[in-house]
Amino acid sequence: MIEAEQLRKQYVMGDSVVDALDGVDLRVPQGEFISLTGPSGSGKSTLMHILGCLDRPTSGVLRFGGEVISNLSDKQLARIRNQKIGFVFQTFNLINRTSAVDNVMVPLVYTRRSFGRKTAMEAMERVGLAKRAKHRPGEMSGGECQRVAIARAIVNKPQLILADEPTGNLDSKNGEQIMRIFHELHAEGITIVLVTHEMDIAAQAERMIQMRDGKIVEDTAIDDRQREEIMTVSHEVQTRAFRAKLAHKTGQAATGASRSTDTN
Repeated sequence: MIEAEQLRKQYVMGDSVVDALDGVDLRVPQGEFISLTGPSGSGKSTLMHILGCLDRPTSGVLRFGGEVISNLSDKQLARIRNQKIGFVFQTFNLINRTSAVDNVMVPLVYTRRSFGRKTAMEAMERVGLAKRAKHRPGEMSGGECQRVAIARAIVNKPQLILADEPTGNLDSKNGEQIMRIFHELHAEGITIVLVTHEMDIAAQAERMIQMRDGKIVEDTAIDDRQREEIMTVSHEVQTRAFRAKLAHKTGQAATGASRSTDTN
């Protein structure tokens, strides 16, 4: 489905040129579920934006379904985004003043499809939120808002879903629910590219791509054994970090109490 050859993205910052992408080669077959991971500034979000036709590479070739799209006009790229790609972002990007179902209908407005509300309600049902369709985002939890965002992403029945840190603002329970929906969509044949810095989330993909300094440094197919190992290590790291944070707070509280006693 997606073929990228020597993609480069450069930004001029003062007298310097920053290589956000530095010669990326990537192939994503139809129906695959991949994760892009790496430290902040590694280029993973830049790559996702280019794959989603939200940005253009400085050089290189990008193909979608065998068609070269890296040199298309803005109007042509917008048509591909609307008809073939669904987007899910960490911050949901919902319109607060309107209802959930109206948010889901937004992509349908640009395609001028009839029966927009019926189609939007079907997408709401798909993510288990039909009963919350008339609620506004401010009346919904973070997990519900992200499910609305997924409904909006799938309302046009895209071939590809691009998700940028979709669980980043959620607790673990809601994060698991969001990942279940992605797995269900993948099982239906939708290609998914998910950007995340959370290794336990990244390991749930079929293939994990790690980036650093604008380059792909590792591209690994993940089997069940590797997935379990990565998720176990990730959970252990999270547990140690939580305990260290709790101990730090306890120590601060004890120090404060001691100072108060000394003052008295």
